[in-house]
Amino acid sequence: MASLWDNYMVTEAYDEMRCSENQARPSSSRLSSYLGTLDREALDVRKTAADLAIMEMGITFTVYSDEGNIDRAWPFDIIPRIIEYREWLRVEEGLKQRLKALNCFINDIYNEQLFIKEGLIPASIISSSTNFLKECVGMQPRFGTWANICGSDLVRDKDGTLYVLEDNLRVPSGVSYMIENRVITKKVFPELLQDLDVLPVDDYSAHLLEMLVSIAPEHSDIPRIAVLTPGIYNSAYFEHAFLAQQIGAELVEGADLLVQDDDCVYMRTINGMEKVDVIYRRIDDQFLDPEVFRKDSMLGVRGLLRAWKAGNVSLANAPGSGVADDKVVYTYVPEMIRYYLNEEPILPNVPTYLCSDPEQLVYVLAHLDELVVKPANESGGYGMLVGPHATKKEIEEFRKIIKDQPRNYIGQPTLALSTCPTLCDNHLEPRHIDLRPFILQGENSFVTAGGLTRVALKKGSLVVNSSQGGGSKDTWIINTGT
Repeated sequence: MASLWDNYMVTEAYDEMRCSENQARPSSSRLSSYLGTLDREALDVRKTAADLAIMEMGITFTVYSDEGNIDRAWPFDIIPRIIEYREWLRVEEGLKQRLKALNCFINDIYNEQLFIKEGLIPASIISSSTNFLKECVGMQPRFGTWANICGSDLVRDKDGTLYVLEDNLRVPSGVSYMIENRVITKKVFPELLQDLDVLPVDDYSAHLLEMLVSIAPEHSDIPRIAVLTPGIYNSAYFEHAFLAQQIGAELVEGADLLVQDDDCVYMRTINGMEKVDVIYRRIDDQFLDPEVFRKDSMLGVRGLLRAWKAGNVSLANAPGSGVADDKVVYTYVPEMIRYYLNEEPILPNVPTYLCSDPEQLVYVLAHLDELVVKPANESGGYGMLVGPHATKKEIEEFRKIIKDQPRNYIGQPTLALSTCPTLCDNHLEPRHIDLRPFILQGENSFVTAGGLTRVALKKGSLVVNSSQGGGSKDTWIINTGT
């Protein structure tokens, strides 16, 4: 019988499962051998089983479009992505190091601003950041930790180097899909997961709960926790409901909460008003409190910032954390690690050009057809230019935008994102991927065993976001013992 690997074409990019000679990498040899025994019909049976499981479990996400909000089944590829355990140990330490430094930076920026005074970052970058909230100046959350949940996106270049592409510190999403991907994979390849030493991912909820409890106001004996959601029409509502159920928290909307005269937050229940100690909020800063931010917000809670400042409620992530989510600030993270931790960065940044710097701007404008250009504060793959895949008209339009708003754009080389075998019409083809691990920081730090591997389902595409036609894979951290 012909093997599925016979016609698999390894590209110039680093393939996570196959070497350039189309031989299995040591960490994926068992999976490669197993897949090689399956025919197309067997793969189709497993794909159908995965699709049915997604429908039965109600795993969805929302795409915002001109035609309205479209609720779609979660796009899942059954072929997992494998990372060797020894490599992952280094990645895990690098992610903990990175979030620790980022939290030191945020705490500093809202207090002493030593990083600015030492000349390590221009004051204008902070003052012009849309996510710097002057209302948060002087605040000191518990443990000095502002960003309690971070999703850092990792990419591997063609030489095998893993880079941090960006840090998501506001309301990072995707962890529920990481957990559910493993549940689906157990249905698709139960025999493989029994035989291989794959690290679990279902312990995330326990660590999330432990972190939220740790940041509760000190006077809270048994803290009551709530997950604050914008509601059922939000693209990540499935995740909000999933996590609330997993950690035993109340899932609430803004109208369910009230800040009373004692500057405490209360939840409306059938038994009356009950005090809330910790809020895991999934609402953007500007909609969080109409008393302070957007006056027309129907999503937040009037007086919430007042209660937070009084120390009567803890918010994860803290308002203002997004100042370090800025892709311009991203370029300074290696220096943050050196300054605050007196350590060298374990994980490298992608080389980045700041359009706010006149010399670097000249380079970016001269190489737009080679670079990826990103806005400082967009997410979901929106508002970016992928130079090698752009038309001349798109490049010229972007040139004007960058010249008008240089502070708001960065340029990066177009990396040859690593690929992973992906099921395409009953056969395997390489598709580009990234990885979003999730890092928690409260009293202690925790990193998921792997994360959400996102895959560009369109051939040749480098855009992995689900909102842009991407899907996801289960991520296996495998201890080979070698």
